[in-house]
Amino acid sequence: MKTSKYLEDLKVKTVSELNEELVAAKKELFNLRFQNATNQLDNTSRIKEVRKNIARIQTVISEKAKASN
Repeated sequence: MKTSKYLEDLKVKTVSELNEELVAAKKELFNLRFQNATNQLDNTSRIKEVRKNIARIQTVISEKAKASN
């Protein structure tokens, strides 16, 4: 499955790499919302996908923070 592969990739990365990816995903979400508001977005399901990816990244970051304590 595609999401399990993505999760495995996230778990291998360091916290700083995860934070960079989180910032990039949030920028992408902002751009998608902007395109949606101006009726330029063709694939609206991409917004949902990016939101879930942001949640996945945040979950992995918090798991790593708990493991380090």
